[in-house]
Amino acid sequence: MKAVVFRHVAHEDLGVWASLMRERGHEVSYVDAGEDLSRGEEADLLVVLGGPIGLGDRSDYPYLDDEVALVRDRLERDVPTLGVCLGAQIMAGALGAGVYPGIEREIGWGFLTLVGETPSSLTMLKDAPVLHWHRDTFDLPDGATRLASTTLTPNQAFSHGRSLALQFHCEVNGGLIERWLVANSEALREEGVSPASLREASRRHALPAARAGREFLDAYLGAVIEEP
Repeated sequence: MKAVVFRHVAHEDLGVWASLMRERGHEVSYVDAGEDLSRGEEADLLVVLGGPIGLGDRSDYPYLDDEVALVRDRLERDVPTLGVCLGAQIMAGALGAGVYPGIEREIGWGFLTLVGETPSSLTMLKDAPVLHWHRDTFDLPDGATRLASTTLTPNQAFSHGRSLALQFHCEVNGGLIERWLVANSEALREEGVSPASLREASRRHALPAARAGREFLDAYLGAVIEEP
């Protein structure tokens, strides 16, 4: 399987998913912000990762328009696409849903409430910690199925055909949280979030989160990607 990964900032990479994909023998390549997106058109799997910008910033970062168009084409063809955080917002926007600032930033480790007919891959995250780190949220697109919520963010995950959008991070390597803390120091200061508390929470949650995140991806790949 050939997987292409759209990466917007260096510290938001595949995290704990990377080793699993290598173990499964999948060929993985990154496309960084501003680079040619065309490799994502026919990939067996496209993963669109997070970043500190949003669809409301499209006038400053027109590169996002190209991502939305490419993702829309894949969703229309029902080619597996997995969006994380900004990637989920891009998927929602590509499907015509509103994407806008939420009531407040959601930052920190927490748990999900699974809703609806949850696919087996999402059940791997039941009672597992995930990292929330976002400002924007989105409406549920027409034709999509809501899969997970939190009190602050009703639409935490949705499915559309063989594709999944995840507002939260279950790919993150909690052992490398310092990269996130440094990269987002200004946002943490603005929100009054303590880096020390996030660092300590990451120590507690890193291992169970990594285990659940890998189990989720393994189940998702097994369900939507045809094995050789």
